[in-house]
Amino acid sequence: MSSREIVLGRIRRALADVPAGDHAYADAVTRDYLREHGTRTREETAALLAENLSEYRAVVHRTDADGLPALLARLLTERGATSVLVPPGLPADWLGASEVTRVHDRAASSAYELEKADSVVTGCAVAIAETGTLVLDGSPDQGRRRITLMPDHHICVVHVPDQLVSSLPQALERLDPARPLTWISGPSATSDIELDRVEGVHGPRALEVVLLGGR
Repeated sequence: MSSREIVLGRIRRALADVPAGDHAYADAVTRDYLREHGTRTREETAALLAENLSEYRAVVHRTDADGLPALLARLLTERGATSVLVPPGLPADWLGASEVTRVHDRAASSAYELEKADSVVTGCAVAIAETGTLVLDGSPDQGRRRITLMPDHHICVVHVPDQLVSSLPQALERLDPARPLTWISGPSATSDIELDRVEGVHGPRALEVVLLGGR
């Protein structure tokens, strides 16, 4: 008997007493657990997101729609970026104040071409305050997953409060599990065998988050 057959056999035995039914997957489990920890205002939720992102070594900025182009231009300049990856649906005015060369992601773009870009700017699907997590779902303003992994500098713009939730259960209700979800909590980091932190192994070493409307 193979390992696969052993594992499947255990799953079948574990499910043997589950009554047959036509419940949808989302209704199969009672989800009456705590949906968020405490009660917060929108401003307090945004502040918690910023605090937790900072704990993960992300740099958080706040601005409004009028200030966004200038802020993005400044962040790219301070980073020394000469090129920036642009998802196909990124609002054109976001980079309107920057003279950095735009690299548009296309289906034919090779990994080598994308890797040469210094930075990437994306939108966001959902931001989770309690965990300090950003979720990208491949929408046009976020682009394919790989463009957020290859440049060493990622700027992610979060609409506050529209894209902000308190907790993971609230985020899951907004997300389509069939989409390619990328979950980001701070710059890419791992630890070597001596537990020394190493950044940038699997993605950008620098993450900057702009809370748009979150002044």
